Amino acid sequence: MERAWYKKWPEGIPKTIPYLEVPLHQLLVDSAQKRPDGAAIVFEGKTITYAALNELTDRFANALEDLGVRKGDKVALFLPNVPQFVIAYYGALKAGATVTPLNPLYKEREAEFQLNNAEAETIVALDILFEVIHNIRSNTKLRNAILTNIKDFLPGMKKLIGPLVKKELRKRSYPNTLDFTELIRTHPASPPSVEINPKQDVAVLQYTGGTTGVPKGAMISHYNLVCNAMQAASWLPVEEGKEVFISALPLFHIYGMTVAMNGAIYSANPMIVLADPRDIEKILKSISDYRATLFPGVPAMYVACINHPNVSKYDLTSIKKSISGAAPLPVAVMKTFNDLTNGDLVEGYGLTEASPITHCNPLDSKEKVKPGTIGIPFPDTEAKIVDLETGAKDLGVGEVGELVIRGPQVMLGYWKNPEETKIALRNGWLYTGDIAKIDEDGYFAIVDRKKDIIDRAGYKIWPREVEEVLYEHPAIKEAAVIGIPDERTGETVKAFVVLKEGEKATVDDIRSFCKERIAAYKVPAVVEFASELPKTMVGKVLRRALRRQKESESSAT
Repeated sequence: MERAWYKKWPEGIPKTIPYLEVPLHQLLVDSAQKRPDGAAIVFEGKTITYAALNELTDRFANALEDLGVRKGDKVALFLPNVPQFVIAYYGALKAGATVTPLNPLYKEREAEFQLNNAEAETIVALDILFEVIHNIRSNTKLRNAILTNIKDFLPGMKKLIGPLVKKELRKRSYPNTLDFTELIRTHPASPPSVEINPKQDVAVLQYTGGTTGVPKGAMISHYNLVCNAMQAASWLPVEEGKEVFISALPLFHIYGMTVAMNGAIYSANPMIVLADPRDIEKILKSISDYRATLFPGVPAMYVACINHPNVSKYDLTSIKKSISGAAPLPVAVMKTFNDLTNGDLVEGYGLTEASPITHCNPLDSKEKVKPGTIGIPFPDTEAKIVDLETGAKDLGVGEVGELVIRGPQVMLGYWKNPEETKIALRNGWLYTGDIAKIDEDGYFAIVDRKKDIIDRAGYKIWPREVEEVLYEHPAIKEAAVIGIPDERTGETVKAFVVLKEGEKATVDDIRSFCKERIAAYKVPAVVEFASELPKTMVGKVLRRALRRQKESESSAT
């Protein structure tokens, strides 16, 4: 059947791809054979070649096998963006293990929940996180704790593993607490022989908050991740050995993992690994110094780049393509960033359960980009809008409903959670929980999350629509909109606003600006100025944190 989006299909991009049915780590093996001396990782000015990276992962895989890690065992990674993340990730896969990444900002309670739910017995962690592991270890199934230092792969730098761990903890003896680099040094560079079924075996157990309840582990197969890396590489498109990736997105996050790491490795290109995604000056400098061509990111990164006081010092014109994900991309931000780089920044869409990317605006022609939309589905990806009540009725052009997706990148299900799996996966379709609509050309637009809809006296208000208007205000740097209780209308609109440095605006200024652009019932009744907005490490604004903040203020008065 001819899809509506084929009318605007990017030139030269295949509608279907002959996917490799191989274990995910085979992508690294293949790239090491094709470009052994090519740079794989550049970290703080130091380079690891593809041949070296492949050898390091082989050695680590043998070390894990020697520690008793077997096929299907869970290896947790408690690491920021450092070379050790890439080494441990691919090494664990070569050992037949399933990787479960933890946010390095997690506190004890959060880390303990994920480790126990995943049934992880081995963890690879930065040494400065040792105390978190120590305090929860007896409450988990952890047998092996492997520690590394952020400077372990910077030759000539003194290791800090001793001084950075509290003195009283260092005095104690910990069985099976091991050193990452020592394990690699003492194990051979020949990987264990483990048979992997790419379509059935879980490569990554990726935790997501989803739409309900506690975090759930999305079971993502080797095949899911290989397909999505190939889909993303074809869409850009990526030239083998001729691109430079800026890998500032957190690699523990599914978007950074797929595009900034797996995508780079699949295409045998270097990734410039940046430890802190909030260090915008280093991102700008890295783009300029390394002539980076691809900059996958999130709106908060691009907002910070265009508003950085030193942005004019750096040459950003090497950037050719950028896909923004994880949150809505304000149109004003897209236009300004493209003016700075002379490249193409477009909005895409994905979710953890789809490895994660499913949609993107075409990158072959500016005329095919529709600002404010997530674009069209990736190759081999189907999408449609269904009714919100039953999820069984297909909706037409312009009708608002739930976005559902089908494709080779869709997860196997939720780990140990058949009830939530049945809700999310129905008749081969993934129900995203996102409210969307489709136009006559097959472009999809996200209206909002189901849970974020504001109901003001029966009128439905989508926060994103109001946020888009706020971003057009010349004094506003960032904005977020939520619904708050109102005695008369049930709910009303509240906007949180961060002003640009040196700019001024009043509540009346902002409300008047909105009144000129949207219906009166959508205009924020309350405007609160903030110095910053709460975000995840990947840069996604946490509306739920803003709602909790309001709830706590209300209960205190």
